Amino acid sequence: MNELTNVTTGEVRLSYVHLFKPYAYQPGQEEKYQVTVLVPKTDTDTMGRINAAIEAAKQRGISEKWNGQCPPIVPVPVYDGDGVRPSDGMAFGPECKGHWVFTASAKADYPPEIVDKTGNPIINQSEVYSGMYGRVNVSFYPYAFGSKKGIGCGLGPVQKLRDGDSLGGSAPSAAQAFGTPVPQQAQYGQQAGYAAPQQAAINPITGMPY
Repeated sequence: MNELTNVTTGEVRLSYVHLFKPYAYQPGQEEKYQVTVLVPKTDTDTMGRINAAIEAAKQRGISEKWNGQCPPIVPVPVYDGDGVRPSDGMAFGPECKGHWVFTASAKADYPPEIVDKTGNPIINQSEVYSGMYGRVNVSFYPYAFGSKKGIGCGLGPVQKLRDGDSLGGSAPSAAQAFGTPVPQQAQYGQQAGYAAPQQAAINPITGMPY
């Protein structure tokens, strides 16, 4: 691990969560473990460390990937959630407002460790979902694929800190639909078991169907 390019975030919100099974947004793409990370703009400490890690990755790119030269424009994986998606010019989802947004991924051979707030492995996959809050360890790295050069973001361990409202086109709860209270357990089940209805959602970074 390169300490200069590695960052453990403060509390962030997680979206488009694929942490237990690799996923590809389009047929034929390489399947990867991945998660979209929403960093509150108020967390200047985390963003300062991310920006420093990206700069360190650029220096690695100059010495290791880019033949001693830094490209005039270096694409980086972090976007302004108050802006527009680079893929289609559309606004990011409302959950991205007031946040910096990036997606981290890991190859299918390298499943990330997923732990709870006490550091114990999370076995029940329904406890990990889009909308929860946690911390993520990521590494920024330079890449060169043909003429494309830039900075990517690798996914490391993930720690769940607390629950949050589910994201990604989940169906409404019974209380939302009918105005009637439902048991807390049922509310949580609706919140965590959102995966099937989420298929129509759009990835906020790529703009592709989820």
